[in-house]
Amino acid sequence: MQFYHRTLENGLDVVVELNPSVHSLAAGFFVRTGSRDETAEVAGVSHFLEHMAFKGNERFSGDDMNRILDELGASSNASTDQEVTNYYAAVLPEYLDQTMELLAAMMQPSLRQEDFDTEKKVILEEIGMYEDQPGFTAYDHVMATHFSGHPLSQSILGTNESIEALTSEQMRHYHAAQYKAGNMTLAIAGNTDIDSLMEIVERHCGGIPAGKTERSAPAFQPQSRLHMVHRESSVQQHVMQMGTAPEGDHELRFAAELLSVVVGDDSGSRLFWEMTDPGFVDCADLGYGEFDGAGTWITYLSCEPEDVEKNLQRMQAVFDEVNADGITEDELEQARNKVASRVVLRGERPMGRLSSLGNNWVYRGEYRSVADDLNIVRSVTLNDINALREQYPLTMNTTVGVGPRDALQLP
Repeated sequence: MQFYHRTLENGLDVVVELNPSVHSLAAGFFVRTGSRDETAEVAGVSHFLEHMAFKGNERFSGDDMNRILDELGASSNASTDQEVTNYYAAVLPEYLDQTMELLAAMMQPSLRQEDFDTEKKVILEEIGMYEDQPGFTAYDHVMATHFSGHPLSQSILGTNESIEALTSEQMRHYHAAQYKAGNMTLAIAGNTDIDSLMEIVERHCGGIPAGKTERSAPAFQPQSRLHMVHRESSVQQHVMQMGTAPEGDHELRFAAELLSVVVGDDSGSRLFWEMTDPGFVDCADLGYGEFDGAGTWITYLSCEPEDVEKNLQRMQAVFDEVNADGITEDELEQARNKVASRVVLRGERPMGRLSSLGNNWVYRGEYRSVADDLNIVRSVTLNDINALREQYPLTMNTTVGVGPRDALQLP
């Protein structure tokens, strides 16, 4: 493995991990923009822009882009979240030139009015589709409730009202402000050589406009809140809770990831054995989410509506025990093994390495190899877990319920 970092004259960061033992190549733009960077007037524009990027520019139509990617045998897609919009493709190394040309074109789409009008209907249909999924609805509302008044409260998809009102001119203005080279990281992982790679990157990406847009990261203190979303058609009650955890650059973030595995992984965790395995719930888990300037514990519970209070008490009892007594060395070792296996299995593919490469650079400006990640996982001790419990106990401030219940009695 060889790592390279280059910065083009326009400010585009290029991070590369070369691996001559693999037979493919993955490349992706990580654009530091998402729903938290939007105003209420353009809510959902980051995700809408992700769709529009595939509609082409002056050289390529949307059909051209899809056809060429298909002819190259590329595995390509994009995603948008609160903080990053990602465009990526995995191909054979000999098709890097064409692939980079298309990915660079996605960074500077034409944003034609006719494409905008067509894709707006698709976005509205997508909003409707996700509204029918209780888990997604719960997540959208728990973020909005927990981060009320903070940019992270803003929905990734936007609303029917915000998308209906959005104009192509507003989108062009947002694109011009956010899709600057200084807001982007180009990550590349796999089998190629650095000289030919950088010649291709310079040729296709050097024309991306220079500049950088600063992100607002205000201080945040959550308040205890309960919010119910009534869904009579839902057979089960779905409940999400959220509490404060280490932010994305905190030294305890690795301990937080391991503690979430011990307590709330989907198999072999405390919540699994206490709640899922005995059949009290369909699902009960705990996760850790990291953001710029914020971090969260997030729980998910689904069960029969009449059993919610009893199951929330069971979940709270697990958290209380961990907060009071911690975890065992055996539990920590099992969590280390789980996370280490995931790191290795993901890292054996260039596409798996791409996410780690890009996100580590976007959030922390650092490179970590698979070996680095394994060393970090192995280095987390019970003392780290105890420091985490003291600073960020498993205490949930926000509760959102989606289902037939109109009210909940919290433990």
